[in-house]
Amino acid sequence: MTRIAILDDYQNVALHMADWSVLPKDVELRVFSDHLHDQDALAGRLQDCEIVMAMRERTPFPRSLFARLPQLKLLTTTGMRNAAIDMHAASDHDVVVCGTGGIVYPTAELTWGLILALLRHIHREDRATRGGRWQIDMGIGLNGKTLGVIGLGNLGSQVAAVGKAFQMNVIAWSQNLTAERAASLGATLVSKDELLAQSDIVTIHLVLSDRTRGLIGTRELGLVKPSAYIVNTSRGPIVDEAALVTALQNKHLAGAGLDVFDIEPLGLDHPLRQLENTVITPHIGYVTTETYKIFFEQTVENIAAFLDGTPIRVLNRHQREQQGR
Repeated sequence: MTRIAILDDYQNVALHMADWSVLPKDVELRVFSDHLHDQDALAGRLQDCEIVMAMRERTPFPRSLFARLPQLKLLTTTGMRNAAIDMHAASDHDVVVCGTGGIVYPTAELTWGLILALLRHIHREDRATRGGRWQIDMGIGLNGKTLGVIGLGNLGSQVAAVGKAFQMNVIAWSQNLTAERAASLGATLVSKDELLAQSDIVTIHLVLSDRTRGLIGTRELGLVKPSAYIVNTSRGPIVDEAALVTALQNKHLAGAGLDVFDIEPLGLDHPLRQLENTVITPHIGYVTTETYKIFFEQTVENIAAFLDGTPIRVLNRHQREQQGR
């Protein structure tokens, strides 16, 4: 019997998004829709599982967890990058880590959903209308405003293109961005401080790393206009969350649209839940039917290939080869 655990299936859709019947008959699927923060509880849940599917970075796999899962042989994650998995530790414990493909545009689309909700107060007007009130606020248009894109890669460039379609002035910055690259995408390269000071909307599209963690802190938020908005659909720790909360509470920012947070799921008592000048969503940038079909179908392929002795889309191949595995 091969036991497979599918983690963090919040929507209870895992078994419907792919044909799991192609796997051998002696496979036992265990689907978990709840999230466990506690490592003791998680290790107890997974202790007899040979294969685990992780959904993005919802559940971290540090070295300490691998050490408590002696039966684990395959960890398959959605996407081809997962900063929450210690690849060296996986290799040290003879665990193969595989990934899947994905698509970028859903997160770019959600970014604009957050921007429009913020500037036109869609969430507040919806709530007010349902409560019997009519036109409680005034919105702000996008035409002629300045969109500051931090990170002009595959995702940021899609967001910038929509900004141009709204006839916005698009400026951009990232550590390696060149003026030529920015211009080719209809944006103007500026410094980080200039972007923060000039933008009416700051939108973040960077990978979380040592050099981007805490990139936007108290000093940086102090450069942003009080009338401006910040949108983050990348990773929560890129922005100092405590500093952002303080800026929002003190109205040093007009508002924030957030799909990502330091700790997810967001705590029930978190101050962001209480702020009226925010639109918050539960890390759903990639959560679409189209994305999930890719995730789960390729996960089944990963498992089948591993059980056949020919693993595919191996993410820790380099580490394993260095160890002669």
